Amino acid sequence: MLSDNTHEIKRVDHATCCIVGGGPAGAVLALLLARKGISVVLLEAHMDFDRDFRGDTISPAVMEIMDQLGLAERLRQIRHTEMSQFILRLPTASLQMADLTTLKTKYPFMTIMAQSRFLEFITEEAKHCESFKLVMGAQVDELLIEDGVVCGIRYRGQDGWYELRTILTVGADGRFSRLRKLAGFEPIKTSPPMDVLWFRLSRKESDPIESLGGRIEHGTMVILINRDDYWQMGYIIPKGGYQDVRASGLPALRQHLVEAVPELADRVDELKEWKQISVLSVESSRLPRWYRPGLLLIGDAAHVMSPVGGVGINVAIQDAVVAANVLIPRLQFGIVSLRDLAEIQRQRALPVRIVQGFQQFIQRRVLSRAMNPEEALTVPPFLRLFVRLPVIRNLPAQMIGFSPWRVHVNEAHQGIMLLK
Repeated sequence: MLSDNTHEIKRVDHATCCIVGGGPAGAVLALLLARKGISVVLLEAHMDFDRDFRGDTISPAVMEIMDQLGLAERLRQIRHTEMSQFILRLPTASLQMADLTTLKTKYPFMTIMAQSRFLEFITEEAKHCESFKLVMGAQVDELLIEDGVVCGIRYRGQDGWYELRTILTVGADGRFSRLRKLAGFEPIKTSPPMDVLWFRLSRKESDPIESLGGRIEHGTMVILINRDDYWQMGYIIPKGGYQDVRASGLPALRQHLVEAVPELADRVDELKEWKQISVLSVESSRLPRWYRPGLLLIGDAAHVMSPVGGVGINVAIQDAVVAANVLIPRLQFGIVSLRDLAEIQRQRALPVRIVQGFQQFIQRRVLSRAMNPEEALTVPPFLRLFVRLPVIRNLPAQMIGFSPWRVHVNEAHQGIMLLK
């Protein structure tokens, strides 16, 4: 809702579109709009992109999108790792949960890249466009609403307060979306049975560990992601169980890590303080409606994805591509209708529901079992089915790779950027 703002406004600016949130969805949408000469302002609350993101996985679907934009090979020149398989190791067996080499694509692998580098790459590309503006350190304070239509925002910049008037405002500001709150939208929430302790341990080139994998041992489940010079670790705990883990002490946590991943026994002492560990809430939710007149929400602002499968960034970018496909022909004429915004949700709602259903299935049938010491010692029957039936076995790869199907940039929008 519109709040009473007593701050002095330094300047009133105008743009066709304002995107709040410089994450993957916001940055990619801004690039696509700017390439077609649409005046777009991208507002990012932080002063840089150099933060510890939870999502650094770029799927084959996103690499195909980058390829359509002529950016894939340049993107691959940035420091990264590539991995094609996800292996789950139990005490009694090793299971290949997903094999991306089965996918028919030019990029049959997950690209693990620091999200900060990806965002810097995309925004640097957008800066070549005359119609693009990036504002860092911009804290959105309120929506401007006239006759029931969102017509812009007010934000606090580094040197004062600004007003930005637009035809369309897009909220791409993540799971704790400020715009979602200002618009009064309430998501439909689920209650997954777990949280994740998120931390890193150093990596050696000689480590005999798969690049992307999971370990289960006596009720402990650990996820490992190769991020080149370190291992990103995810230690799964019961929902709300952090205080119990902390009460047991760091030595107990280190011992559980040694039991689950003995290859890293020589470096678990790197965990010296609890502040090295973040607690991630494994949750998913979605808005019944992603839009109102003059306002659209995409990515985690519209639907919070669980970390399962590492698909959040990819679903968000697919949202951005669909939004651009629908919006560009309209915004080029300075118009956008409620029907246009509804069409974006219509195209994206089913894929989001399918992916969230897949994530919830894995959480309940695999991860929750992993935290039960009595069940963790055996391979669940349905996992044996994955291994034996090729069609079913390939479903996780399809879901992780394409979430669950391809999204293409409209050919008319793949053209050369407007250079300064």
